Amino acid sequence: MALQGVDRSALATIRQGLALTPEFRKGLTGTLLLAVLATVGKVIVPIAVQQTIDVGLKDGRPDLGYIYTAVTLCAAAVVLTAVAGYLMNVRLYKSTESSLASLRVRGFRHVHDLSVLTQNTERRGALVSRVTGDVDQISTFMQWGGLMSIVALGQLVVASALMFVYSWQLALLVWLCFVPLMIALPRFQRMLSRAYTIVRERTGDMLAAVSESVVGAAVIRSYAAEGRTGERIDRAVDANRRAQIRAQTIVGLVFPLTEIVAALAIGGIVVLGVHLGLAGDITSGKLIAFLFVVTLFVAPLQIATEVLNEAQNAVAGWRRVLGVLDTPPDVADPGDAGVELPRGPITVAFEDVHFAYPGGEPVLRDITLELPPRSRIAVVGETGSGKTTFAKLLTRLMDPISGRVTIDGRDLRDLRFSSLRERVVMVPQDGFLFDGTLADNIRYGRPDAGDEQIARALSELGLDDWLDGLPSGLATPVGQRGESLSAGERQLVALARAYLADPDLLLLDEATSAVDPATEVRLARALEGVTRGRTAVSIAHRLSTAENADEVLVFDAGRLVQRGPHRDLVREPGVYADLHASWVSAAHS
Repeated sequence: MALQGVDRSALATIRQGLALTPEFRKGLTGTLLLAVLATVGKVIVPIAVQQTIDVGLKDGRPDLGYIYTAVTLCAAAVVLTAVAGYLMNVRLYKSTESSLASLRVRGFRHVHDLSVLTQNTERRGALVSRVTGDVDQISTFMQWGGLMSIVALGQLVVASALMFVYSWQLALLVWLCFVPLMIALPRFQRMLSRAYTIVRERTGDMLAAVSESVVGAAVIRSYAAEGRTGERIDRAVDANRRAQIRAQTIVGLVFPLTEIVAALAIGGIVVLGVHLGLAGDITSGKLIAFLFVVTLFVAPLQIATEVLNEAQNAVAGWRRVLGVLDTPPDVADPGDAGVELPRGPITVAFEDVHFAYPGGEPVLRDITLELPPRSRIAVVGETGSGKTTFAKLLTRLMDPISGRVTIDGRDLRDLRFSSLRERVVMVPQDGFLFDGTLADNIRYGRPDAGDEQIARALSELGLDDWLDGLPSGLATPVGQRGESLSAGERQLVALARAYLADPDLLLLDEATSAVDPATEVRLARALEGVTRGRTAVSIAHRLSTAENADEVLVFDAGRLVQRGPHRDLVREPGVYADLHASWVSAAHS
């Protein structure tokens, strides 16, 4: 399943985004009241100028007492306005960060809820970009653009009201000058919306290209592919640059238009104002104050370009974030409605299971089998035969297209994830490790385990000498992705982690494929103890794994074609005998 499309209007996007961030709406009324107070305070200076000229300097005789009083009241109002603006900013920042922190957590958790299949439809860097960089764009707008939008709208209303109080004729002139620009703004908004959607997509592509080149640095150097990789990154960066320039070009069209219209409006005010003054329809103080008010009126329209810029960037980010959140998890946790199974010996069954990847041919067909408790099962087959898909269905990393997979008679889809993950543990092929110490990574299987329990687990696995040979023992840092350890050592840690978790079913996806022969012998002895008393399924390409299993499942072209003990299957003509012959031949070559 691919991530959901995000074809929705800007208003609908913002409305849905705000619905997902209730923390932002909490206390918004108080913030808006402070915004009104901060906005109204901005007209104090023009009013004070008008009163000083028309009253304090009336008939050429200055009334110093009146002027001092007006200036003092004006100063007090300005201070009050500044305090209101500060409190408004603090409240807005707090509510914004709280709401976006919640959105980030929700986004990351939803990404983890998506199946591996869904996650694989988008490159990791681009997927991470949706819940990091895109949320940051939303944050920038809500903390700056959103604030400016509130203040600018209030300032526009207050300035318009005061202009009509001073002179309705001049106010109409100003509005007639700016109405065409206001009508054109929605068109610019739509153009910017499309442009910034492309910008966010190109940013995600760029981050994905850079991320892959860093993670795959060893492979790049091994194949001397630095030049090709650099060209690929250059193309991604250049595509991002061109998208950004196109968006900024559209932004650049609006600001000069606002400047031109503002200049025309002010020129018209001076000409018309002089005629109105000569006719006695407006005083000198009101005309001068009107010019002050016009600057308050024009300022919101001038910053509208920048606000529109940030708004479209934020809307594009919202669309991408909502695209993740709107994607239903096709492997969903039933939660409280799910079943909690008790610990104990485990029976696994596949009942007429079919599976196909989107747009592809069936990978598994008509799989019906039962795995008895406490049995050791080996799953073999050629590459592409369906072994790994079988493992992912068994651990519910994916769900079958039809049929069902059960544990102790319960469909996996009915089990709570907490119960399923406690009873079934998978050791993946790559043995992924997190940046931390050896103990931290092994403890991932059981968070409450102490160092003594971890050391005892390693001892039971026969890994004492390996642990003693590490520079800092359990405190040895493994590095990012475990790069401080060898591939075989990473697999040892992954096995120890699974052993400490003590599952009822242990699934090993080619878990010994990266281990050297000496380590494999040691692990074979340890795994004898690890698998005793629990169901163990091993997906392997190695002869020893199949020979030591109670039963072997043989897959070919998505079907279960043979099953039985190694000693029986090896004597029967068929897929397993051919695979065994290949193993023996490779071992002696």
